Amino acid sequence: MSWTFFDIARRNLQRNLFRSMLAIVGIVIGVLAISSLGILGNSLTLSVTDQLSTVGDSLTVIPHSGGASGFGGGTATPEKISDRQVQDLRRVAAPNPVIPVYSTAERIEVGSEKAVLSVYALNPDDVSLLVEVDQGILLRGNSGVLAGSRAATQYKLKVGSQIRFSDGSTQRVVGILKERGLGFDIQPDMALIVPARRYEDRTHPTGFDQVIIKVKDTARIEALQTAIDQRFNRRETVLDTFSSKEILSSIQTVFGQISTFTTAIGGISLVVAGISILNVMMMSVTERTKEIGILRSIGTLRREIRQMFIYEALMLGLIGSALGGLLSFGAGYLISLLVLQTTKYLFDPSSLSSIALGMGFGIATALLSGLYPAWTASNLNPIEALRHE
Repeated sequence: MSWTFFDIARRNLQRNLFRSMLAIVGIVIGVLAISSLGILGNSLTLSVTDQLSTVGDSLTVIPHSGGASGFGGGTATPEKISDRQVQDLRRVAAPNPVIPVYSTAERIEVGSEKAVLSVYALNPDDVSLLVEVDQGILLRGNSGVLAGSRAATQYKLKVGSQIRFSDGSTQRVVGILKERGLGFDIQPDMALIVPARRYEDRTHPTGFDQVIIKVKDTARIEALQTAIDQRFNRRETVLDTFSSKEILSSIQTVFGQISTFTTAIGGISLVVAGISILNVMMMSVTERTKEIGILRSIGTLRREIRQMFIYEALMLGLIGSALGGLLSFGAGYLISLLVLQTTKYLFDPSSLSSIALGMGFGIATALLSGLYPAWTASNLNPIEALRHE
């Protein structure tokens, strides 16, 4: 018997095809908005996570008053980390590598061009722990310069290029670094890396600007932070520690909230679509009052009348959600290509789940919008319905 009412529902939608199509378009737009915005938000989260994953195992230590330059900011601060403190950090962090870093900004000349770039001075043995070379070689000994990928592109630096520093000394570029992306320890893409010994001979620094600890077991990061606090900050705060893992988690949370917010905005269009379906269904009930009276008079049950109208709403939801899901995939592809210049995040299960979520909301909205009209139709008085003109 249910298939009979399903067929009646299908025929009614066909009979009012234009009105049904308008209701379907509303569902399509709602599903498209929810899914596309969900894909964009999730793709942005995945993209940022990928960019920061290379420093997810880092613990950055800076002088307490040196917060402004703690994330590779390139400006020296009055407070420094002494050699003795570095040695104490090595003992506390063992067996994890401890990398002391000088960071500053210098005026340089490349041919006829002048620029101001961030400069990091590292022990040559530590360089490979933080960056990878794309062209040329890493630092060896106390000479040579490594150029970040963006700095090399902007100032046309190549292996062998001469760079003149603010004190008049010159160094040759021995390597161009691979692009590293955003980081919370150092930001080498738009910077130069020089040997620590040569930097010390030129500038005579009073201490290091930051120390980076590469933690082999990320589960031990919090324990290591606690150990550093107990060793250095027992009476007063001397050193601050920043876990890139915690910062990454915070960023993911923020982007997740943004994604939820944008998805909720897309949901407004589904609410509008639901009102449209409710209106279409109520008009259908009014137009078919006499038909409902005839069905009730020949013994059709109230639940069967309800089923008939719920089937109509379900068909509208299924068709609209299916079309919206297909269009969402295409829209997600274009958005990923335009905003992120890559579509690899589109095929991540968490991104595809946004399409399923949008389709689910579309179907649920259609069903909820059909409940009241179905209840109204099933509760019509058969005698009064037969008299309806």
